[in-house]
Amino acid sequence: MRILLVEDEPGLGEAVQEHVARAGHAVDWMTTLADAEHAAQTVAYQLILLDLALPDGSGLALLRDLRGLGDKVPVIVLTARDRISDRIEGLNAGADDYLVKPFDLEELSARIMAVSRRYAGDPNPVLRLGDMEIDQSAHRVTVAGVVAELTAREWAVLELLMRRPGALVSKGRIEDALYAFGAEIESNAVEVYVSRLRKKLGREAIRTMRGLGYRLEA
Repeated sequence: MRILLVEDEPGLGEAVQEHVARAGHAVDWMTTLADAEHAAQTVAYQLILLDLALPDGSGLALLRDLRGLGDKVPVIVLTARDRISDRIEGLNAGADDYLVKPFDLEELSARIMAVSRRYAGDPNPVLRLGDMEIDQSAHRVTVAGVVAELTAREWAVLELLMRRPGALVSKGRIEDALYAFGAEIESNAVEVYVSRLRKKLGREAIRTMRGLGYRLEA
């Protein structure tokens, strides 16, 4: 997924960015409300991790603006504000989840997966396609009962394709999900990852629609 992280605390921001990126997600880290607003207008993010107390305003302003425009991107609020009234305000503004600092990074990962599954319309963490079983919570794939070992980037590609099995996903959308701002994108990177996935999941698992993109066979 392409994730927008909005956090002005350097230590926490760096820790969250590194942790989430290790799971194969592309993370754009912004430290001000202004930069976050610009990023949200530029990129179609799959999820936003949003701090509330920013140096130039409240993260709730960004959340309310997004919801006012009809943007349904999942938003997890990360904040030190632990009062019930603060949680209610965040949820009423359109947040999907609320995590109070300090928090465990593994819990953050679990909440990211849970929120993304809900938005994909499938709260069940296990997806079965033919002889392939994908456990989204454990990041585990088996083919005919045999575990397929995937790298973080291979998992990220598969995760995007499996959101809508059988639906077409463009090469550009896959690139957007894999690479953050400033990252160098090799011209054949997507083809390389798809090729590796086919070797591990089976040649017929992913179909290429020439000039259009790829789809996971349902």
